[in-house]
Amino acid sequence: MPKIIAIHSYRGGTGKSNLTANLAVAIALQGKRVAVVDTDLQSPGIHTIFNSNIPSKTLNDYLWNRCSIQDTAYDVSSAIGLEQKGKIFLISSSVNVNEIARIISEGYNVNLLNSGFQRLIKELELDYLFLDTHPGLSRETLLSIAISNLLILILRPDSQDFQGTAVTVDVARQLKVPNMLIAINKVASKIDFSELQEKVEMTYDIPVAGILPVSEEMMQLGSSGVFCLRYPNHPLTQILNQVALKAIADQKPGF
Repeated sequence: MPKIIAIHSYRGGTGKSNLTANLAVAIALQGKRVAVVDTDLQSPGIHTIFNSNIPSKTLNDYLWNRCSIQDTAYDVSSAIGLEQKGKIFLISSSVNVNEIARIISEGYNVNLLNSGFQRLIKELELDYLFLDTHPGLSRETLLSIAISNLLILILRPDSQDFQGTAVTVDVARQLKVPNMLIAINKVASKIDFSELQEKVEMTYDIPVAGILPVSEEMMQLGSSGVFCLRYPNHPLTQILNQVALKAIADQKPGF
């Protein structure tokens, strides 16, 4: 059964889009058909990680009934070097300032997102659909959380992140999300990883899928590529692969 995985953080700057892209690619490398949707309509950007320009049709066009949801999906597999192992489709949101302003001022029919996601899964024969959400708790974020089979929450070892994540966990439990995992990102090397994992799991009663240390190579890459493809033998890539395997394994049957 295909699965919807929402990647979310309460605050911006957690590395959410990079984690989404790398987990999606790691799973595609297992021979799976994967799509990534940038549902951060107010500040889109995951397309840069896939070295992709904004295509002629975006998620905004679908939401304004200008095209079908299938028309917004672009196969970026070859562009990132996935020649014979799985598929990656990217659904971008518009970076046009007028389109963003319209979304903010007028809103849109949120129900179109759910029906569109189901159509993508069917038409592209997907194994996994990743949703890169808008930070915080916007309407599209709540929908993404509600319809996901797995919610991966990202936090940094920061007091504000701890507090905000508690709010998100409470909302997710009210929405009856069947599975949740936590990824702790940008962790300084001097922090005791075992103590940090114990603290997080005791605080939220959710398994920690992985602890990702601060990486100079990730910072140098600057969201201009998929880290696990650029640095396949890097220790951080090994952790990302472990998180991807947890994302595949720790799921109840969906839909």
